[in-house]
Amino acid sequence: MDESKGTSKAVVLSAILHIGIVGFLFLAILPCSSYESVFDALHLPTWMNPITCSKPLELQGQVIEATLIGTTGSPPPKAVKVKPVPNTVPPPPTVPPPTPPVEAPQVKTLPPPPEHPDVKDQERVVEDAAEQADAKQLQEEKQRQRQAEIDAQAAKQKEEKQKQIDALFAKMDAAAQQTKNLDSKAKQAKQQMEDLANAKDDAQPDLPKADQRQTGNNSANSSLADEYAAAIQNAVTPNWLRPDNMPGVPCQVHIVQSPGGDVLSATVDSSCPYDDAGRRSVENAVLRTQTLPYKGFESVFQRNLTFTFRP
Repeated sequence: MDESKGTSKAVVLSAILHIGIVGFLFLAILPCSSYESVFDALHLPTWMNPITCSKPLELQGQVIEATLIGTTGSPPPKAVKVKPVPNTVPPPPTVPPPTPPVEAPQVKTLPPPPEHPDVKDQERVVEDAAEQADAKQLQEEKQRQRQAEIDAQAAKQKEEKQKQIDALFAKMDAAAQQTKNLDSKAKQAKQQMEDLANAKDDAQPDLPKADQRQTGNNSANSSLADEYAAAIQNAVTPNWLRPDNMPGVPCQVHIVQSPGGDVLSATVDSSCPYDDAGRRSVENAVLRTQTLPYKGFESVFQRNLTFTFRP
């Protein structure tokens, strides 16, 4: 009993659903003007209308009225389709073109060789060809030899020019070295002249005249050791070549000599304020002296002598 009621209820709901779908489809296919006429008849507001027609395009300005005249005013004629008429006449039969006749190739017969060929003419042709080849080879050989001579001549000219340039540079170097040596000798001579001018009286006019320059206070009680040191200074100074930028301060030199005054070695003390060039100049001055004063100074002679050199 309950199952029959449930089935009838389902059938009713299904029928209502289908009727609703059909009604919705019907409303959907209605034009927008039908909705507007229904809402206008029921005096309902337009905002409740779910489907409204789009308004026609309105251009600004006055409306122009015109009447079309002539062929422009009438619509164009409709095109009429014409059925094709079948061709009942059969086409003519195709006739193949005639094949052209094939011509047999003509075979040219060569003339028979001469019974007695001219051997001399053939030998002359061979000799001419050989002579031309030899002449060409000789000409090429001459061209190669000429090119080799030109290259050798160019290399020789280049070598001579390089020798001239080297000789010029050598002369310039020699002149520069000679100028440098002359400048050095001039500076040394100038310094020696200044040393000799200063050694005349040591800028002290009240010194007594003596046959040999002395050091110390030049008084009557000057010791023999001071005179010996002055004699060594006077012997070493002429052999000294003064370098540039030489300071005017004393320098101690350790001298090793044999009896008689022969110099064996000369070494500048580590406390000497001179540079390397100045130290070597003092050592060389002592060595060039060779023999130091000895006669008259036997009592103060020392084999290992510490000498104070004063520039």
